[in-house]
Amino acid sequence: MNDPVDSNSNSDSSARAASREEHSNLGNKYFYGQGAPQNYTEAIKWYRLAAEQGDPMAQNILGSMYYTGQGVPQDYTEAMKWCRLATEQGEALAQFNLGNIYCFGKGVPQDCNEAMKWYRLAAEQGHADAQDSLALIYHYGRDVPQDYTEAMKWYRLAAEQGHAASQDSLGSMYYTGKGVPQDYTKAIEWFHLAAEQGEAIAQCNLGNKYFYGQGIPPGYTEAMKWYRLAAEQGDPFAQNNLGSMYYAGQGVPQDSTEAMKWYRLAAKQEHADAQVTLGIMYCFGEGVVQDYKKAMKWFRLAAEQGHVAPPDSLALMYQHSKGTPQDYTEAMKCYHLAAEQVQSASPDSPDPKHQHGKGIFIEVAEAMMWFRLAAEQGDPIAQNNLGDKYFYGQGVPQDYTEAYIWFSIAAAGGNAVMETIEAAKAKLSQDQLAKAQKRATELFKQIEARQQ
Repeated sequence: MNDPVDSNSNSDSSARAASREEHSNLGNKYFYGQGAPQNYTEAIKWYRLAAEQGDPMAQNILGSMYYTGQGVPQDYTEAMKWCRLATEQGEALAQFNLGNIYCFGKGVPQDCNEAMKWYRLAAEQGHADAQDSLALIYHYGRDVPQDYTEAMKWYRLAAEQGHAASQDSLGSMYYTGKGVPQDYTKAIEWFHLAAEQGEAIAQCNLGNKYFYGQGIPPGYTEAMKWYRLAAEQGDPFAQNNLGSMYYAGQGVPQDSTEAMKWYRLAAKQEHADAQVTLGIMYCFGEGVVQDYKKAMKWFRLAAEQGHVAPPDSLALMYQHSKGTPQDYTEAMKCYHLAAEQVQSASPDSPDPKHQHGKGIFIEVAEAMMWFRLAAEQGDPIAQNNLGDKYFYGQGVPQDYTEAYIWFSIAAAGGNAVMETIEAAKAKLSQDQLAKAQKRATELFKQIEARQQ
């Protein structure tokens, strides 16, 4: 004999479910402005009714609204309460949100392990954002041992669902060979998939690959296309790169004004390279009215991030009191540093280590200019180095007269070896020697006067 069925109980249960669904739908209507003006306060009202009846989706949305302060004062405790109720019913989105609460320490102590627990529960249900978050933790070793293989696993699962950020990360992993054999072709494929979805970082990455010809044939036009798409979304790296292409006329006609526009946008987002370049453009009046105070402003902002402005630009500003009090000592230091930087770069190297502030690679010969400027400010080391350059013909035509002049001036400052002076002297005729001594005396007096 079958147990009697309580038809009233079933009816009540169905009515409650229908009522819960109706309340949740009304919440959606006001939250998304579908069929009614968007109204977060009304949405909260209906979501709360549904949530109190046990609707997990409404509980999660209510928790999210408390988390963000939409329609209610922001309240992380209430957010935690409603998200946790939804997680008890296995709601994947609520599990992901609870993971975020622990990951970022909102209303609770930050706890990456607890965040991982909730991310994993959601990820195992196929939640792409949770899979991406879990991958990031493994990728960067946040409170867990770094594990590229595990990161790849979760990035791939999310990427295969069309998650753009994971597609970009997967591309980077293939490009660098982390957690997977290096494969430029696959890297470019994933970058393309993410970039075509509008992922700014992927667009910038793809622009880099086209610019440098990494894994694909180089192409400035394609690089410009992807940089622009990312830059227009506010990506500071793309803005800086776009500025550089306009500055150098790569893929577009050279345009200092347009370069300045993009550099400024990147600089305002604290991109140090852009801040330095912006300072240089103000220093030399390129694409903008020359303004030394603004140049120094951007140099200092970059310096606060540990990014030092080109010493040649700073030297000119210190020497001529441009945007900063005149300081020959600082100018001399900067000139000497610029010379040392350029001297260490090989003119024959396809990948020079040092770059001039204006974005043009300079060869060793240009070090002569900075040695001379430092030497003329009274730096005995630069004076001696300048003599060496002339004596051996390094970066300049060999000139024993100039070598003798600078060795002599350096000797007066106590920084020359007598053998070097004698070696230069032996190369000169009596007439040449007399002229060199006269010129050395004149220059030494000028340098002394400048230092007073």
